[in-house]
Amino acid sequence: MYKGGMIVKMKSSKLKIVFVLLIGIGIGLVILGIGLVVWYQGGLKPVSTEPVSEDAFISIEIKEGMGITQIAELLEQNQVIKSADVMKIYAKINRIEGLQAGKYQLNNSETMPTILAHIAKGEIASDEIKITFIEGKNMRWIAKTIAENTTNTEEDVFALLEDETYINSLIEKYWFITDEIKDDRIYYPLEGYLLPDTYNFASKEVSVETIFETILNYMDKLLANYKEEKELPENLTIHQLLTLASMTELEGKSVEDRAQIIGVFYNRIYSKMNLGSDVTTYYAAKKEMAEGDLTAKELDAENPYNTRGPNMAGKIPVGPICNPSALSISATIHYTKTDAYYFVTDKTGKVYFTKTEKEHQKMIEALKSDGLWYTYDK
Repeated sequence: MYKGGMIVKMKSSKLKIVFVLLIGIGIGLVILGIGLVVWYQGGLKPVSTEPVSEDAFISIEIKEGMGITQIAELLEQNQVIKSADVMKIYAKINRIEGLQAGKYQLNNSETMPTILAHIAKGEIASDEIKITFIEGKNMRWIAKTIAENTTNTEEDVFALLEDETYINSLIEKYWFITDEIKDDRIYYPLEGYLLPDTYNFASKEVSVETIFETILNYMDKLLANYKEEKELPENLTIHQLLTLASMTELEGKSVEDRAQIIGVFYNRIYSKMNLGSDVTTYYAAKKEMAEGDLTAKELDAENPYNTRGPNMAGKIPVGPICNPSALSISATIHYTKTDAYYFVTDKTGKVYFTKTEKEHQKMIEALKSDGLWYTYDK
């Protein structure tokens, strides 16, 4: 026979056990909750503790049709984020949808929300490069610039210029390029045809062919403005036009000076005089003007570029000596008629025009006397 007190005692013990279990479960849930919060918060943090650096980007390609799960797993596999699961939860809580496909450069020193924001905004990484070709620079400088900005070498550039099949393909493709560039006395066939400007290319892996033809397409557009004219001034061919434009590019600073310099050149051509342009002599010697004065041998050398040399009376160089700007091309077409036969430039770039050799020599002496004569640093 059970007594009432014993039954009450047993019920009390069971209640205590239940109570203890509930407390234990509650504590466990709290601990679990705290653990989940810590896990979640930790998953939002950067993988790397190093400062964000432009040198530590990871290349990721998100393809069309990828969902949140696939993208999260891709990022985790490449150690861009800590946890794919955390990213999925974060994306769901914040209703992030429509992540954009593309190639990204992502830095694992950034937080996961920041990385996700880049992708959500479609901040696609671009391998695109810009190359600026400066007016008045010759093909040697261009080859060096291409080598410095792409995976090509200077030798790659020169090898292409020597490829007769390639040169013939350009002659066939572009109306303004003719057999004149195939003269075997010309140093570089495309000298003068590469319009100076800043050009965009897909990546450093761009080929020399693509670089050349991108620039030639712009030259085509520029010269098309003159194609409809009945004839170029003085019956020039495009090749001759670019040759004179390249000379005046280096001889004068302002468009006005360049236009008048062309007028001087024509006066000397029609008078069967040597053009006597130092810039052509430097080019003939494959010497940069900054390298110093020309030697007597270089000045007198017989060369189809050297307008100071023998057998060049009334002639222009065999081809361009640099790549002239659009302004110099325009100045050559719309040149200024003048009665001057000489010009000289002082060290500030100012050009002085004179009619006779006596006036010319007097001007040179005056510039030397006034400390305006250009001298090279030794």
